[in-house]
Amino acid sequence: MTTPASAVPERASAKTSGGGCPVRAGESAVPLSGPEFHTDPQVLFRAMRSEHGPVVPVELPGGFPAWLVIGYRELHQVTSDGELFPRDVALWNQWDHIPEDWPLLPMVGRPMPSIYFTAGAEHRRHAEMVGQALEEFEPYEIRQGCEQLADRLIDGFCERGSADLIADFAVPLPVLVLARLIGFPDADGARIAEVLRDLADGGPDAQEAHLRFGEHMQRLLATRRASPGDDVTSRMLAYPGVFTDEEYVLDLMAITAAGHLPTADWIGNSLRLMLTDPQFATALSGGRHSIAEAMNEVLWEDAPTQILAGRWAARDTQLGGRSIRAGDMVLLGLGAANTDPHIRQQLSTLPGGSVQGGNSAHLAFSHGEYRCPFPAQEIAEVIARTGIEVLLDRLPDLELSVPAQTLVRRQSAFLRGMTVLPARFTPVRPTGDLL
Repeated sequence: MTTPASAVPERASAKTSGGGCPVRAGESAVPLSGPEFHTDPQVLFRAMRSEHGPVVPVELPGGFPAWLVIGYRELHQVTSDGELFPRDVALWNQWDHIPEDWPLLPMVGRPMPSIYFTAGAEHRRHAEMVGQALEEFEPYEIRQGCEQLADRLIDGFCERGSADLIADFAVPLPVLVLARLIGFPDADGARIAEVLRDLADGGPDAQEAHLRFGEHMQRLLATRRASPGDDVTSRMLAYPGVFTDEEYVLDLMAITAAGHLPTADWIGNSLRLMLTDPQFATALSGGRHSIAEAMNEVLWEDAPTQILAGRWAARDTQLGGRSIRAGDMVLLGLGAANTDPHIRQQLSTLPGGSVQGGNSAHLAFSHGEYRCPFPAQEIAEVIARTGIEVLLDRLPDLELSVPAQTLVRRQSAFLRGMTVLPARFTPVRPTGDLL
């Protein structure tokens, strides 16, 4: 979701935009870009922890300062204190310097009335409506629909004997399932996926993609208002609270964007692990328990969301030995915090001594008031696990068709997923259209 600093208008720098993060003598802010984030970010996070401690001064593309929290304890502190560190983008002390075409603007957001960009009572008002709309789905109904859509996708490549498991399966499956749940017809799923890819990459097309995304949701809202159905949009419209069309649209955008690419990367990263790590080989021969273990391992070691923006300090404070000023952006280093030696030492004292036994103390879904809502987490898990199970049931001799070391990650410091995952298998006949 980042772009090279040279691609962003040099309207401001960390030295001119409010002074930047106060760094120690001989210390400089870490740019949130570069190949290290795409190859082995854990090596980079260890170096950050050694040089800067649990709270790291960083520089966003364009030179804008922020703090990256990579300590598990410190991240837990930030996410547990919604008053001191609210998700209130209006507090940001850099707004006077941010250009209108800044590529990260769709990700960071502007003050707007949605579940993702509100704080306090206003956030809770949106969260209650969205949570209720999501809770009304039964997991078995989601699983059934996911099985049908997974079979349809597999039918599209199963006779070839080869596939890119990212483009052919992991990316389209979540958006097709989410499109159904939200109220889109299946035919719109591919278009929504294209918009979300452009948006998540944070490149020059991100702003235009954001506008197209909103237009899709506006049309959906009008359709469901005229003809309600058994879907999230209709349930939101039936909720007794008073919301504007803008609020409905923004909340629908947040639900879809937050649920699509992270779930796709959860599927892709889990498949990569099972195809490259002998420890999970049993998952490829029908070991359902191994699938769950692999998925949990990914949330600890290879989380789809590595860095999350963000929180903003409501007042001057101290965090991890750092002086945080009112309005400073605080980025949540979810991936780094999960590998913090402090929490790993604690885990090593538990039965089993590892994260593979189902330990869910990870921060992959964030924590606290602004975490990913529990119904959304459950939906993501059902989609990811069901998709992987159907894929392995249909293609039991699936194997990687390129050397593991040649696999390439998405060029983003914020999201961690595969760009391609080439695989081969014995061709099988399609099941036919089950829908």
